[in-house]
Amino acid sequence: MSFKIIESQVVGPEVSRIRIEAPKIAIKRKPGQFVVVRVHEKAERIPLTIVDSNAADGTITLIVQGIGQSTKELNALKPGDSVQDVLGPLGKPSIIEKVGTVVVVGGGVGTGVAYPTAKAFKEAGNKVIGIIGARCQNLVMLENEMKGICDEVFVTTDDGSYGFHGLVTDKLKELIANGLKIGMVLAVGPIVMMKAVEAVTREHNIPTTVSLNPIMIDGIGMCGGCRATVGGKTVFVCVDGPEFDAHLVDFDNLMLRNRAYKKEEQAALERHQCRLQSAEVG
Repeated sequence: MSFKIIESQVVGPEVSRIRIEAPKIAIKRKPGQFVVVRVHEKAERIPLTIVDSNAADGTITLIVQGIGQSTKELNALKPGDSVQDVLGPLGKPSIIEKVGTVVVVGGGVGTGVAYPTAKAFKEAGNKVIGIIGARCQNLVMLENEMKGICDEVFVTTDDGSYGFHGLVTDKLKELIANGLKIGMVLAVGPIVMMKAVEAVTREHNIPTTVSLNPIMIDGIGMCGGCRATVGGKTVFVCVDGPEFDAHLVDFDNLMLRNRAYKKEEQAALERHQCRLQSAEVG
């Protein structure tokens, strides 16, 4: 069985928004869940959060950052092309409750992961404030989409090229200092960013949820590569999460585990680039 790509749009450097025909998944998916995509039979399994879905036309939308060989192969596909496997929906859905004001913090492509949960919190009657962070302006993701569902959206850039000059935590601290009563914070992005957000919210006793999807590998708990320590216990992010109470996560251990396959990933990418160069020469 194959799954047709309906639309593929570049939304940033090495980042694409891809809409795939997957009617059964489109009907069943809930915010916070993900799929595992395999481009072809020899490709790696790629866990990707379902950013959106349309049950009427049977499609799901994914945000793909081309970092390694498999994600670059996926981003190279065009409308009309197909991928071999799309497995899902997987993972536990986000817990959506009416808590008052929810601050959603997205770093880089993490904004795409945060978007469906932010949308669900808004639909549940909460006030939703978005903080989108990036290194520079051209790396800001899904600003218009977040503005479409949030009551307010603040964009931060490390270099000050757009929006607020500073980190997402700087803007979060500012909102807290200005007296904003926050019922919950959702943070999704690089592990170091989520760790920094947790440190801020811990100081103010604000309930905080993080998505640990950056460490997922096979997506079904078989490889054991996504082990994390939460509340002193070992969990498998792909089957026990991917969302967890940030104040219980051992982020230092998580960062070590996330670097475990860097050499293998770099070697695979270099082989992929060599094959592309050979094809261009031929």
